Amino acid sequence: MNTARIDDVCDYVIARTIAGDAELNLLKLQKLLYYVQAWHLAFHGEPLFAGRFQAWVHGPVNREIYVRFKGTKSLYSDVTEADVRPDFDAERTLQPSARSHIDSVLETYAQYTGTQLEEMTHREHPWLAARAGYKPSERCESEIDEKHMAQFYRARLST
Repeated sequence: MNTARIDDVCDYVIARTIAGDAELNLLKLQKLLYYVQAWHLAFHGEPLFAGRFQAWVHGPVNREIYVRFKGTKSLYSDVTEADVRPDFDAERTLQPSARSHIDSVLETYAQYTGTQLEEMTHREHPWLAARAGYKPSERCESEIDEKHMAQFYRARLST
């Protein structure tokens, strides 16, 4: 399988979430990207896109996406269709299987707020393991282990 670019996945998530009339802020976008990656690891044993997540105070964060928006957005800033790169073309940049996978993750998770998604990740092993030894409000840039992500979410498939 060809690995997608995280910016393409990000733009697709923005476009599809907004098309579905769900609210979207930067916090929620980061969590949706995390769940897209986590479930791809669980189902396929490999990442959908190159890009790791760090165990930040407010849940999993991909630094590349953080950097993309840091000059214009804060954690709770709205993300709109205007934030999709003008040259983005989902048909050209994402395989049909990737789009289908992202759509299925969004069907489950787009209904939640960023804060709800943050709370969910805070109860899940991959984020907790990466933050081991850190206080709840302490800065942490430890990467969330993709093997833990794959194992944790794969185990949820059988429950």
